[in-house]
Amino acid sequence: MIDSQQHTATIGHGTTPPEESEIEGLVERIVFASEESGFTVMRLQENGKPYLTTVVGSFPSVTAGEMLRLTGRWVHDKKFGYQFRAESYESTMPATLVGIERYLGSGLIKGIGPVIAGRLVDKFGANTLRVIDTVPERLREVDGVGPKRTDMIKSAWVEQKEIRNVMIFLQSHAVSSAYATKIFKQYGAASVAVLRENPYRLAEDIFGIGFKTADKIAQSIGISPDAPIRVDSGVLYVLSQLTEQGHVLYPKKATIDETVRALNLSSDLIESAIERLKNSGNIVIHEPDNGGEAALYLRGMHVCETGTANALKTLLRFPGKTVKIDLDKAIRWVEQHNNIQLSPEQKEAIVKSVGARVLVITGGPGTGKTTVIRSIVDIFERKQLKLALCAPTGRAAKRLSEATQHDAKTIHRLLEYSPKKGGFTRNERHPLDADMVIVDEMSMVDIALMYSFLRAVPSNASLVLIGDVDQLPSVGPGNVLRDIIQSGVFPVVRLTTIFRQAARSLIIVNAHKINRGELPVLKAAGTTQDFYFIEKDEPEEVCRTIIETATQRIPEKFGLDPVNDVQVLSPMHKGPAGVARLNDELQKLLNPGEGGVLRAGHRFKVSDKVMQIRNNYDKEVYNGDVGRIAQVEQVEQRVTVTYEGRNVTYDFGELDEIVPAYAVSVHKAQGTEFPAVVIPLLTQHYVLLQRNLLYTAVTRATQLVVLVGSKKALHIAVRNDKIARRYTRLAERLRAV
Repeated sequence: MIDSQQHTATIGHGTTPPEESEIEGLVERIVFASEESGFTVMRLQENGKPYLTTVVGSFPSVTAGEMLRLTGRWVHDKKFGYQFRAESYESTMPATLVGIERYLGSGLIKGIGPVIAGRLVDKFGANTLRVIDTVPERLREVDGVGPKRTDMIKSAWVEQKEIRNVMIFLQSHAVSSAYATKIFKQYGAASVAVLRENPYRLAEDIFGIGFKTADKIAQSIGISPDAPIRVDSGVLYVLSQLTEQGHVLYPKKATIDETVRALNLSSDLIESAIERLKNSGNIVIHEPDNGGEAALYLRGMHVCETGTANALKTLLRFPGKTVKIDLDKAIRWVEQHNNIQLSPEQKEAIVKSVGARVLVITGGPGTGKTTVIRSIVDIFERKQLKLALCAPTGRAAKRLSEATQHDAKTIHRLLEYSPKKGGFTRNERHPLDADMVIVDEMSMVDIALMYSFLRAVPSNASLVLIGDVDQLPSVGPGNVLRDIIQSGVFPVVRLTTIFRQAARSLIIVNAHKINRGELPVLKAAGTTQDFYFIEKDEPEEVCRTIIETATQRIPEKFGLDPVNDVQVLSPMHKGPAGVARLNDELQKLLNPGEGGVLRAGHRFKVSDKVMQIRNNYDKEVYNGDVGRIAQVEQVEQRVTVTYEGRNVTYDFGELDEIVPAYAVSVHKAQGTEFPAVVIPLLTQHYVLLQRNLLYTAVTRATQLVVLVGSKKALHIAVRNDKIARRYTRLAERLRAV
C-alpha cells in the first residue's frame, strides 16, 4: 500500500486543487481525535485508489473500519502536504466483502473482532450485515459464536443504530456526537425525545456534558434565550461551577453578575429565576441576621453544611463512653512498647483524645502525627475499645493501616456504599460499630463527604480528626478542617516540633521553611541531599528537563521506577509544562507504541498509569485513585484498570472518567505520597504560584523532590501566602448555639 506522501505527489502536479470535491472510502486508522472538539486526523483508503488519503475535519465517534462519503476541499498544509479537509460526511454501509470484514472487525460492534468478522463474512458473504440486522440467531452457525456472544452482538447492533440516531440529531445541531453513547445509556430509546423536550436535563443527568453543550442544542431547536427553562438552568449551572471552585455558597449579587455574563441576559430575569428556584427548593437563600449580604446555596450544599454542623454539635451534647485510663502510666507504656520518646505536644494529643468528644490534631511533616495515631490506637486497643480508622484515599488508608497495624479503610468503604440502594448503608439508622473513629488526611475531606461520614458516627463515639491544615483545601467544596479549627468549638492540638530524624531530611526542613515564607535551602550540613532545584527559565527547556529527570536521571541515580515511584506534579493543566503536555511526552517515552484505544482525547494502552477523576460508587473507585491499565479488549470494548490490587472494568464509553497520570495536578495528588516528585515552576503559572500549593507539592515526596524552573517563580510562590477564599458558613454554624 502506498502512503499519503505518494498521494501528495499524485494530486500536486502544479495544479490548483478543486474548490469542492467528494470522496468515498474506508477509514484505515485514526491518527488523532479530540473528544472535546471532535477534530480528527485520519487515513482513508479511497475507493479504487492505491494510496491512503489524509483527511482532517470534525468526525465525532468515527471508528476505523467505517465507510464514509465526504464532501470538502483539498488544502495544502506546509508541514503535512495535501490533505482533504472535510466539511460534511455521512457513514455508509460497506459494499465489498473486504469492506464488510474491516467494518465489523474494527471494534465498532461489541462482540465482534477481526477473527469473528472474518468467519462471519466467510459464512454469509455480502449478506452478513443483513443477517446481523434481521436474523441474528443465524450467527450461531459460525464457529466461536455461542448464545452469549450472539446476544452481545444483537444488542450492540441495535444500540449502535440508536446511537447513530442520537449522533445525527447532535450533528444537525452542531454539537459533538462524542456524547451520543452517554446520552443513549442515560435515556435509551427516548434520547432524541428528551433532547427535543428539555436539553438542559443533559447538564444535570450526565457526567461530562455541561450547560454550554445543552444550551447549544436548546438554542438550535428554538428555545428562546430568555425562556425560564434556560434562565433557571443557567443559574444552577453558575452555582454548580462555583461549587466546583470550592464554594459551598456564594454571594447573591456576585452570582447574579456571573449569570448575567454567562447568559447575556438582564439581571431582572436572573432575579426572577432565583425566586422560582427558591420556591421549587432547588436553591436556598441565606439571609444574614445582621443585615449583611444574602448568599445562595444549591440545595444539596445547604443540606451538607447544616447537617455537618448539627452532627458535630450533637457529638458534644451526648456523653461519650467512660474510659478509665491512668494517663501517665499509659504514656510510659506506649513509649516503652514502641521504643519512642513522645514530645510534650504528642502527649497532650494523647491525653485530650481520652476526654474529648471531638479532637483535632494538626501539624506539618516530621512532627509525629502518625506516631500520635499509633499511640492512641495502641492505648485504646489495650482497653479493648472498638476503633474505626479511615482516610479519604486508598493509598492514605493503606499507609495508615501499615503505620498502626490496625485495619484502616477509605471513608467510602467504611460507609459501605450499596449500588442497589444508591447510597451509603452506614448512616444514623445503621451507624458504625465503634467507640472511637479516627480520620487521617482530613484536609482532603470536602463538605459532602463529611456530612455522609458524620451521619454514620455513633452519638456516643469519640472522633479524632488528623490532618495538615496548611495544605491545600479539598478538591471538592468546603474547607472543613480549617473551618472546624477556626470555629474554636473543639480542642485542637498543633504539633510543631520537628523530630531529629525528620530534621535530617531537606524535604522536611524545606517544607517548613516554605510554610513560614522562607526560601528553601539546597544544601545543609548533617542533612540528606533529597531536595534539588534545577534552574531553567524557558518553558520548553523546563518541559525537556522534567521529562529527562523523570525518565532517566532519577531512575539511574536513585534506582526508582519512573512510573510507579516518580510523580510529576504541575500547577497548571495547559501550557508547555502543564499536565496535558507532560503526560503526552512521558507516555511516549515510558509506554511507547500505538495500540490501545483512543477515547476522550487520550490514547489508553496496557501498562499506562491512569487516574480516576470522579467518584464512581458503583465501581468503588474514587476521584484521585491511581492505577495501571491491565487490559484493553477491543472486541468487548472495555478496559481493565488495577487499583491497589483490585481490577475495575470500564466500557469504552466510560473512559472519560480516567486520565493519564504520569503527570497530575497538585490538587489531585493530595493525600497521596510518592517516593519522588518533580515539580515545574514557571512565572507563566503566576495565578497558581501560591505558598500552600508549593508546600502541598513538596510534602507529597518521601525520598526526593526536584524543582525545575526559574528562581523568580520560586520566590513568587514562597512569598504568596494569599489563600483563595472559599465561601462557607460551617465555622459560623458551629459557633451558633
